Amino acid sequence: MSAVLAAPPALARGQEYVRGEIRERHRSTLASFVTGNVLFVLGRHADTTNAGWVSGTGVTYCCFPDDPTRVRRADGAFHRLDKLTTARARAEGHCTVVPDLVVEVVSPNDLADDVNGKRVEWLAAGAALVWVVFPLQQEVHAYPAGGPVRIFGPADALTADPVLPGFSTPVAELFRLPAAA
Repeated sequence: MSAVLAAPPALARGQEYVRGEIRERHRSTLASFVTGNVLFVLGRHADTTNAGWVSGTGVTYCCFPDDPTRVRRADGAFHRLDKLTTARARAEGHCTVVPDLVVEVVSPNDLADDVNGKRVEWLAAGAALVWVVFPLQQEVHAYPAGGPVRIFGPADALTADPVLPGFSTPVAELFRLPAAA
């Protein structure tokens, strides 16, 4: 019989805590590279517009009202300045502020049910927008809270409405690989 936790556990790098068990997240090299590209363009926009905070996979989130012990990691996230203050960002431990935009980049070993489950959890917790990024297909599926999914392909410009008005980047740039010399 397992004990009930009063608080979420501390986790090692790459781990999440879901439904009473620690789960390892294994990411492919391509997914990590694409995540870096996404975070770069988000960070550049957030910096030039002073819109808010962009964070990567190192942040753990404990912000799920239906399970106060659940701890998730997003591949990337954006918080508006009015939601995540400097004091809250400096706090130790898991972030308790739901991101406005969550980025999940799919690796070849990710199960569709797991990726979809995370998307549902983020939106139920209060995220305004979830991007599910598919490196092999070079697509971004954008799920706004309360709205229909929008699929962006390589010929499209990815937007972040309603979270980041004015943000736009060519989808193809997110998947551009370094050229060999």
